[in-house]
Amino acid sequence: MKTIFLDLATIHGTKSDPALASASVLTIGNFDGVHLGHQAMLKQLQDTAKQQQLSSMVMIFEPQPREYFAQLKGDPESAPARLTSQDEKLTLLKDFGIDTVVVAKFDEAFRSLSATEFADMLTQYLNVQALVLGDDFRFGHDRTGDSAFLRSYGLPVTNLHTITDTQAIASGVADDLSDNRISSTRIRELLLAGDLRMANHLLNRDYSITGEVVGGDKIGRTLDFPTANIELNRVRPALHGVYGVDVVVLDEQGAVIKNAFAHLAQPEQLGISGLRPHSLFGTANIGIRPTVDKPHEWRLEVFFPKFSGDLYGKTLQVRFLHHLHDERKYDGLEALKAGIQQDVADLIEWRNQAQ
Repeated sequence: MKTIFLDLATIHGTKSDPALASASVLTIGNFDGVHLGHQAMLKQLQDTAKQQQLSSMVMIFEPQPREYFAQLKGDPESAPARLTSQDEKLTLLKDFGIDTVVVAKFDEAFRSLSATEFADMLTQYLNVQALVLGDDFRFGHDRTGDSAFLRSYGLPVTNLHTITDTQAIASGVADDLSDNRISSTRIRELLLAGDLRMANHLLNRDYSITGEVVGGDKIGRTLDFPTANIELNRVRPALHGVYGVDVVVLDEQGAVIKNAFAHLAQPEQLGISGLRPHSLFGTANIGIRPTVDKPHEWRLEVFFPKFSGDLYGKTLQVRFLHHLHDERKYDGLEALKAGIQQDVADLIEWRNQAQ
């Protein structure tokens, strides 16, 4: 998959370069989560591209528009919590066989484009020949552009209606769902409520977060529960609380490294195997750690029972398996230690029953 990073400051007046972008069918959106609704759009995109003998192209935005506007007003946490970081999103789009992803820098210059300037950019720089869009898609300054405008401009547009649970059931990728719109907002609400089962239905996969292990404040170590502090790569996460997880180590290409933990572990400290191949079972706290009293520091920290090894600098993918409870504020570090001890015991028991 080819990735194009689009910055209007660098392309002003530039014409399309065949080496940069081949003639394509394009779809546009945030694609946060790459859920079942997005997946239906990607399938339609690929079908259209195949029919017209063109390549498939997806345009996403960084930052996402609502993140940009939240930053403008000085309140970045008012934007919706991210389901997927940029890298996670790119990996998922690659897995769906997309030929090219355009990562458009969303800034003042981009948001100020008129509908005509936006369409000019698509055709003259990105070599777009046709589009597949949702029926509510709007673009350009003050959202003045739509599918009708693009058709009048001369670009063929295929519209895909909003995907609901009923359609997902009919396609055989989901069951036991209500007749509601599949959306990133709905998945955020489910994750925040700890409803992994329904969220995973709508994602068509188990929810996970990928990040590098970085240095923390080592509070867990003082409590005899050393944790791996994993970069979130987002302002705040979409789920909070204490979870049972399984974790794999990824290489630079995003592939799972076989038996990675066994090679990293100290003798007789191999940990507890996870529920998928080459994974380690862990107990995760994701949130603001209210007992530590650092309300604006969102963290994902994973403790691996019976494991000891150096994980700094490793890229871990954390798959959330079971929601134990929301974050709790304990009366001091001793009470916190006792709470963690009980959480670890409860989650190991859950893991043993889930095998």
